[in-house]
Amino acid sequence: MNPAISIALLLTVLQVSRGQKVTSLTACLVDQSLRLDCRHENTTSSPIQYEFSLTRETKKHVLFGTVGVPEHTYRSRTNFTSKYNMKVLYLSAFTSKDEGTYTCALHHSGHSPPISSQNVTVLRDKLVKCEGISLLAQNRNVRARHCDIHL
Repeated sequence: MNPAISIALLLTVLQVSRGQKVTSLTACLVDQSLRLDCRHENTTSSPIQYEFSLTRETKKHVLFGTVGVPEHTYRSRTNFTSKYNMKVLYLSAFTSKDEGTYTCALHHSGHSPPISSQNVTVLRDKLVKCEGISLLAQNRNVRARHCDIHL
């Protein structure tokens, strides 16, 4: 490979990996659903490739994303929203069988190794309820439209 092309490719990879980063992953309970909030940065023009997964007893289970193929048992239980620099995954009918380490990972493309990820260990009896204030702040546009309809 031409050395100039190699250097250009390396610089592109470094720029993308620096500009895409998971900044936090939090978990809370909404009714009987687990909510995972994955906050991230993307200061590049590259689209974000992502994956939510659960590791339980050393086995990784893909839940949702643009990278891996979600397992059949989770497909009907997941709901996903994305806004600005946050991706939110809901896992309905959450039980102690769903306990484990949840991961939000960013990838360059395809099945490449993650460039950034965060983990959170989730135990059913240790989960806190999602706070109403943060939900209202995140959904203020929906709430405003709802108010406009009723006026």
